[in-house]
Amino acid sequence: MALENKLKELRSKKGLNQQDLGSLVGVSRQTISLIERGDYNPSITVCLKLAQVLEVTVEDIFTYIEEEQD
Repeated sequence: MALENKLKELRSKKGLNQQDLGSLVGVSRQTISLIERGDYNPSITVCLKLAQVLEVTVEDIFTYIEEEQD
């Protein structure tokens, strides 16, 4: 399952750094970095907290991309 996200863009629009956003959501700066790079798919709880803090919907942050089967 591939998720693309606009977390970095939305975070920047709010004037937050990774540490600030992590603190508001209850995760580490490293977790925010991993999510932004697409190296970690967060739990639904974290997704909902991110959306709440950024004042957007989960769908505004994350987009599911179908992976092609060989």
